[in-house]
Amino acid sequence: MCNMTFEENCGENSSEGMESVAKALEEVLSSALPQGCITVGVYEAAKSLNADPDNVVLCLLATDDEEDVALQIHFTLIQAFCCENDINILRVSNMRRLAEILGGGVKPAADLDLHCVLVTNPQSSIWKDPALSKVNTFCTDSRCLDQWVPVIELPDR
Repeated sequence: MCNMTFEENCGENSSEGMESVAKALEEVLSSALPQGCITVGVYEAAKSLNADPDNVVLCLLATDDEEDVALQIHFTLIQAFCCENDINILRVSNMRRLAEILGGGVKPAADLDLHCVLVTNPQSSIWKDPALSKVNTFCTDSRCLDQWVPVIELPDR
């Protein structure tokens, strides 16, 4: 259910609104990483989605305008699966910034396949995070505008 007026929606899609969603996304990734709630890589994400889709709270698809046909096919399949399982999806540009955020993980950032990143719930409980709520609300509001996979530009630091 969409509860935003046209004016409110236009404000959220303004550059200021998009920046706040991008910052919230950075917070989500930064807090999920030390909890072990990040799955990185197209194949690893597909395995995780297949094994336990109910545990996935957010799917990020990242490109910097690559024309890789195989990657686009993977994205299409992942998007369809996420839509079928009510998993929020975001398209993220600025893979260099994404690598900086996730680079503190297990592998060096250069070795990461950042084309698909899943954020999952911690095993202990349902994750209550205001930043995640903001990102999820943005995804829901975007779907109300028939924008099923909204694009977020991660700002450089």
